[in-house]
Amino acid sequence: MAVTHDVPPQLDELVSTAHRIRQAIESVIEGKSDAVRLTLTVLLAEGHLLIEDVPGVGKTMLAKALARSIDCPVRRVQFTPDLLPSDITGVSAYNQQTREFEFKPGPVFANIVVGDEINRASPKTQSALLECMEEHQVTVDGHTYQLDAPFMVIATQNPIEMEGTYPLPEAQRDRFTARVAMGYPEPNAELEMLDVHGGTSPLDKLEPVATTAEVRALIEAVRGVYVSQAVKKYAIDLVVATRHSPDLRLGASPRSTLQLVRAARAHAALAGRDYVIPDDLQDLAIPVLAHRLLPSVEAQGQRRLPEQVVTDLIRRVPVPETR
Repeated sequence: MAVTHDVPPQLDELVSTAHRIRQAIESVIEGKSDAVRLTLTVLLAEGHLLIEDVPGVGKTMLAKALARSIDCPVRRVQFTPDLLPSDITGVSAYNQQTREFEFKPGPVFANIVVGDEINRASPKTQSALLECMEEHQVTVDGHTYQLDAPFMVIATQNPIEMEGTYPLPEAQRDRFTARVAMGYPEPNAELEMLDVHGGTSPLDKLEPVATTAEVRALIEAVRGVYVSQAVKKYAIDLVVATRHSPDLRLGASPRSTLQLVRAARAHAALAGRDYVIPDDLQDLAIPVLAHRLLPSVEAQGQRRLPEQVVTDLIRRVPVPETR
């Protein structure tokens, strides 16, 4: 007998609202539907996104377009070598009138935080994001402050120009649910970009199409998407395979398993389904897992990228039968 699942009541609304947000973003970012879809997936999975690519392909534009499409507090941080942790989290300042210390919140106290060129800040400053990205809270001078939901960090970095940069440590990269590369646009999309962006920036005309409350409701709906035991086991098998691959000296962490399943729930919901299938995991395996992996010396010598290793593992790991 076939198993049936009750469709979450907000699922239809989720698809409709996500479609509005996606259309708003794509009015600014031409020809990058896959990157836009992954950005929405990470948002609804309560995760964080790392946008990594060469200069001028729209990394910051994508982050700003998502931020402006939602009517919620947004803060942008330009990471530089002289940026201090307190410039991000906030600082306790002495008030002469009250003769007490008052906490001055930093830019992380927003729903969406855009970190531009994150690898230009020192490791000390980068580490200021670890607690807020994982636990959605900030601790300053022994006091803990909760961050409002939804909370999403969208960071950009340039992997080519490495002079004056500090590569993200593994612990920091593991906090990011997924990594996306924009890539160069197709000629037709670039021609359309010249027409649209030739005079004024389309960001100036972009209006919010969803509220913070709506996004919270969508996230709650995604949490209710069903994941069978067979699909959960398949997610674990994919992650465990990275830990035993001879091409990798560092496999994916247990946190990556959790985030892979969370992202798969959002991926399924955006497709209008209230259940996850193996295809959801396969579609997300590279963006969710590859940036967490470190290739072995032999793989580096053969120029085998982590993305290629994950692709091979997807082919080799048995796919469960689902009904």
